[in-house]
Amino acid sequence: MNWRGGSVPGTIHTVRRLAAQLDRAARRVRIHPREFTGHDVTNLLRQLPAVDAWIASEQGTALCAEYSRAEVLEVMRTHLARMRSAVMAGAAELPVVTSAEYAATLRADLLARRQASLRRVINATGIVLHTNLGRAPLAPEALEAVARAGRGYTNLEYDLAEGRRGSRNAHVEALLARLTGAESAIVVNNCAAAVVLALRTFARDAEIVVSRGELIEIGGSFRMPDVIAESGARMVEVGTTNRTTTADYAAALNERTRVLLVSHPSNYRIVGFTAKPPLAELAKLAHAKGALLLHDLGSGALLDLGAQASEPTVGNSIAHGADLVTFSGDKLLGGPQAGIVAGRAELIAAMQDTPLARVLRIDKLSLAALDATLRLYVPPNDPRERVPVLRMISETAESIGGRAAVLTQALVEVDGLEASVVDDVSYAGGGTLPMTAIPTKVVRLAVRDVAAAELVRRLRAGDPPVIARVAADTVTLDLRTVLLDEIAELAAVIRWAAG
Repeated sequence: MNWRGGSVPGTIHTVRRLAAQLDRAARRVRIHPREFTGHDVTNLLRQLPAVDAWIASEQGTALCAEYSRAEVLEVMRTHLARMRSAVMAGAAELPVVTSAEYAATLRADLLARRQASLRRVINATGIVLHTNLGRAPLAPEALEAVARAGRGYTNLEYDLAEGRRGSRNAHVEALLARLTGAESAIVVNNCAAAVVLALRTFARDAEIVVSRGELIEIGGSFRMPDVIAESGARMVEVGTTNRTTTADYAAALNERTRVLLVSHPSNYRIVGFTAKPPLAELAKLAHAKGALLLHDLGSGALLDLGAQASEPTVGNSIAHGADLVTFSGDKLLGGPQAGIVAGRAELIAAMQDTPLARVLRIDKLSLAALDATLRLYVPPNDPRERVPVLRMISETAESIGGRAAVLTQALVEVDGLEASVVDDVSYAGGGTLPMTAIPTKVVRLAVRDVAAAELVRRLRAGDPPVIARVAADTVTLDLRTVLLDEIAELAAVIRWAAG
């Protein structure tokens, strides 16, 4: 059996289970500390092997042949420290460290250390743009573009026609302009960076007017007032939380005003007695006073997704007079993490000429993925079919129910496991469509004598890890976010978790 290198064999679950059993066996025989004399403790501690002697043993030599000596030493020292703690806590016996079984325990720990920290997981939460799970999964075309760009050299900043230095932004600038109706565009590493770049370029040491109802927090405690402060601008608040009018903006404008900032509340909604001026009115007001209108859209929808996922589009903002529009590449656009600014050509050029643009620039792999994703929006392509995020959001509950039935059928022979398909709702997530519940079908799991919290923990410990949610003390799997080629893997992890 080959355990070497980064390849983890299919029997990893068996090794983990054996390791857990051995660990329990090492701890289960105990006596009360008051009955445990210092003499007993001393005798047990003396039985612990010297590390050098154990490394030279048959088991140690075999493990050092599979892994580096330094790795084996570190793991063995950790185990010995754990044994000493167990003895001091009252353990009455120790595992046999020279046995093949104990060597398997060490091997399991060594395997776990070799696993990459950043791992692929199966998203069974039904949250399409799950920020903690990396947001948008990429289309096959984007993955192929990343592989090509990473395999060798590229013309990232080289003009092939002229034979001289070029701009990395040129690879997507014209495409973004075509898809949004803007004159030009620039790409940086995320949307917050795009906002900072725009504000620092045009409003540093000046004033930005923003509605109190749009002082949003974009997650991870990053708040719009903090982003504005980082840009070097001074924020002027107008209106109230629920109502802001054109007159409120007009009253705040003066010779120090450089930008009117409108932020789309993509992760919350204010409903009821509300008011906000049309974008076209604010554009007219800003231009009359010599200021710019910056529309921070965030979610980055390039096309109208209909009633199921109603979001303002970048093209609509440009058409209604916004000078600059900022949005994300890894939300409703469905590409890699990126921040995009689309708008007037002279403004984009001014941002490109700043030192901050270089600090915030996008890397070649993300740029390759973004370029390939954007091309899926060009007719006759239908991005609803080609871009995974849009396909997931648009998929019907009936279609998802078909995959759910396939999964439950694969689990019917698992002893003690109950799996049923029921109606539920999914969400777009990622700070988009906060009020839109999307009808779906989910698989609910229950394992005899296993609490839901324990079952969901076991699923996370699977290979690959499965991220599910618990509802009404039942583990729920929403297959809207489970890719078609992951169904078999998902079934295997569930069978393993059911034990």
